[in-house]
Amino acid sequence: MPREAREAIPLQQDGGAGENDSGLTVAIAFVANLVIAIAKSAAAILTGSASLVAEAAHSWADTGNEVFLVMANRRSRRPPEPTHPHGFGREAYVWSLFAAMGLFVAGGAVSITHGVQELFADEPGGDYLIGYIVLAVSFVLEGISFLQSARQARGEAASMNRDVIEHVLETSDPTLRAVFAEDSAALIGVAIATLGLALHQITGEAVFDALGSILVGVLLGVVALVLIGRNRRFLVGQEADPQVREATIRALLALPEVDRVTALRVEVVGPRMVTVVGDIDLVGDEIEPDVAFRLRGVESKLSASPAVVHAVLSLSAPDETSIGPDGDPLS
Repeated sequence: MPREAREAIPLQQDGGAGENDSGLTVAIAFVANLVIAIAKSAAAILTGSASLVAEAAHSWADTGNEVFLVMANRRSRRPPEPTHPHGFGREAYVWSLFAAMGLFVAGGAVSITHGVQELFADEPGGDYLIGYIVLAVSFVLEGISFLQSARQARGEAASMNRDVIEHVLETSDPTLRAVFAEDSAALIGVAIATLGLALHQITGEAVFDALGSILVGVLLGVVALVLIGRNRRFLVGQEADPQVREATIRALLALPEVDRVTALRVEVVGPRMVTVVGDIDLVGDEIEPDVAFRLRGVESKLSASPAVVHAVLSLSAPDETSIGPDGDPLS
């Protein structure tokens, strides 16, 4: 394959990150959330804080969600087979959807319900110091997990010419999006819980602690709804990023057999996985059997990219408008 094609195709990998990066991100998040969940649960019992109960529910939900994300990573990597010619990449969005729904129910709904129940309670607080220590340790551990997901997102975003938040929302990797969103929500949630606990201690009014629990629940609900929406879009089928489409066109035009491209659809079928369907015009004027062999050869070269699960190319009609390297029709 020509150098120009080899240089264009890596963009189709959604930033070029390997599977190990996403696996490491999920593993760090799982360990951090498990330790935090145990610590918050103990602190919630000792202090009687509604905010800490909400944070404990949040961390247990996150811990369970990491199991779903591990399943998403593993099952989506299975190679294509006759009954699934496009592979199993979309399973990543199914398991990530389960994780987002778990965050909504086990995190958001539980936190809001408990906060409402405690809203009019007037129970004295327990050992506030324990609560502050656990929240401080939680913030550090959540920060470590967040830095790992941010490091991965930052590297991928730079290669795609996006800012980090845009990349997290647009990436085809649902595990990166889930861990980044959950860790961000966790850091904000710890700050809310700390404020609620402090106001409870200062004023003696449990209402502030209860409001903290409700706010944490609302935060988790919003994050979960965003994650559910993104996974839904990828499950029903979504065109790849315009940069990915342009890179595919450049890769095709760089091949000596290809004269022009007249139509191209690049659809995401999994984390950093796409299918390519398009119309091209080959160089020369050969008989039909030879053209068919050459067309299959171009498909094989395109499918050599780790990101291209399947490629189907047809011949262009003479009157069809050509597409330029930037993806726009040529006049």
